[in-house]
Amino acid sequence: MCASADSSVSRPWQPRTLWSKLQAQTQHGLATGALKSIDTRYELVSDGGIAFIVRILTNLNRKAEARKIQTKTKTNPFLPYDRDLYVTDVSDTHVCLLNKFNVVDHHFLIVTQKFESQLDWLNLADFTALCRCLNDVPGLFFYNGGEAAGASQPHKHLQIVPQQSMDLPIESIIQTTNFIDAVGRSSQLPYAHRIAKLSGASPEQVLQRYRQLLSDLDIADPSGRWHGTQYSAYNLLGTRDWMMVVPRRQDDYLNISVNSLGFAGSLLVKTQAQLDQLKSLGPMTLLQEVGYKTPT
Repeated sequence: MCASADSSVSRPWQPRTLWSKLQAQTQHGLATGALKSIDTRYELVSDGGIAFIVRILTNLNRKAEARKIQTKTKTNPFLPYDRDLYVTDVSDTHVCLLNKFNVVDHHFLIVTQKFESQLDWLNLADFTALCRCLNDVPGLFFYNGGEAAGASQPHKHLQIVPQQSMDLPIESIIQTTNFIDAVGRSSQLPYAHRIAKLSGASPEQVLQRYRQLLSDLDIADPSGRWHGTQYSAYNLLGTRDWMMVVPRRQDDYLNISVNSLGFAGSLLVKTQAQLDQLKSLGPMTLLQEVGYKTPT
């Protein structure tokens, strides 16, 4: 095993090394069994001008069994985290870990070193760590704010899927959105949302636009202090160029769960029967049902 994947060594942040560290730690995680990749196949399901990537589990029991084992051993998998999934320190406040149950390659997490709740507002330290990672490894970032938004762990963590690992069907919608002062919404999306431009934005500017999107959707901190717990569930997703917030009212519809990836155009179903149900329903209708319909 190469030295860069030695699970006993702490790795301070070094620019332009994240991608190589992700690759090395993936090999190490697979070799040790710490990384539990979830096997899927996929189909494209077109709806509303988007070719949704719908992944279907090929081993229905594997993830459920792994989650059951994890629940029995500890309630917070990030404190302490599994050293075999540790990639690097990102900052004094955040570390980078591989996603233990990954569906796509090199999916990684940006996790607070000390416990913070997944229901807390994101802050400057979160966006500083996020921007640092995105500058090294471009891709889709996302945050599931609350159980109704698809969050499965209570410890605050953002997630990134590298662009090498996943297409982004939502990009075609983003490119046709009209923006006023860097903020807009798309007439092609039938659920409540706001989108902001981010190209060249500093962490401070990303934080400001995050708060602006939440305020525009009436799910912001009414005190204006942005400390403590969020008031409503939401999904946050984006790239180095844009960011979108989607308010949520429920985790699933017809037993099909949706997290932030659904609003990027990527959905996961458990069985062929669920896939057939989704095709009949339409992915856009699913997203409407778990979010809030745009007023007509």
